[in-house]
Amino acid sequence: MATKHLLKDMTWVEFKERLPENPTILLPFGSQEEQGPMAPMGDWMLTEAIADTIAERSGAIAAPTMPFGYADYFRPIPGGIAMRPDTFKNVLWDICENFLNHGLDHLVVFNGHSGNFPLIDQTIRKIKEERGVMIPCINVWRVMTPEKWQEFHPELGTKAFGHGGDPLSSVYLHLFPDLMRMDLAEPAGTPGELIGLPTAGLNAVKFQGVDINVAVDITDRCGNGVAGGDPTQSSAEIGEKITNYIVDYTVAFIDHLKSVETRVR
Repeated sequence: MATKHLLKDMTWVEFKERLPENPTILLPFGSQEEQGPMAPMGDWMLTEAIADTIAERSGAIAAPTMPFGYADYFRPIPGGIAMRPDTFKNVLWDICENFLNHGLDHLVVFNGHSGNFPLIDQTIRKIKEERGVMIPCINVWRVMTPEKWQEFHPELGTKAFGHGGDPLSSVYLHLFPDLMRMDLAEPAGTPGELIGLPTAGLNAVKFQGVDINVAVDITDRCGNGVAGGDPTQSSAEIGEKITNYIVDYTVAFIDHLKSVETRVR
């Protein structure tokens, strides 16, 4: 029988038998939010699918994916489910504590929603201070270097990156093509304005070429949910390359983590 790599598929006896090896536990997080008019809202499905492949290849065990994250700026668009900051931090803490209490100290947060990271950072710092364990966090969609973006998108390079653009649009086309509505795809439009200034991303406006942080909602930034990039240039072929790169990168990191001590005291 093949070794199971998803916690949801294991009996408690099977999981207990793995404890002596102190396996790496992959903790996938995503978000239920809009990704432009052409893509399904459950971006956590991408994180879940990629984490499954990573766990199988690396010998890690992937915990069930947390589908809800902190995404306050998407609240104006229906269908999203966003946690309050304290709720998110408490959920992450509780998940980690359950594994730490059984002596498992090689945990890796696999974060598929960039907006979660500030809260993840606060929580893993608290765990380091109070439990004496370092927990790394891989921000899934930000592991591509500029050189990789140029390889994946020779015409656009890093300009392909953006909410509603790539990497998610291409990865959706690779992993869940039947859920995509590419007939609705359109590039990012002209950025909207707040306080008389153009918006910059989802947390700032531009003043004399410099970002000034303000509380931007997605509807302040754009009318179609595409805040950057150009999903009309996305493809399943590009998505396969991006997915393979993320898997290879994360498997290499897990292999490294196996050889080091994560306890700081």
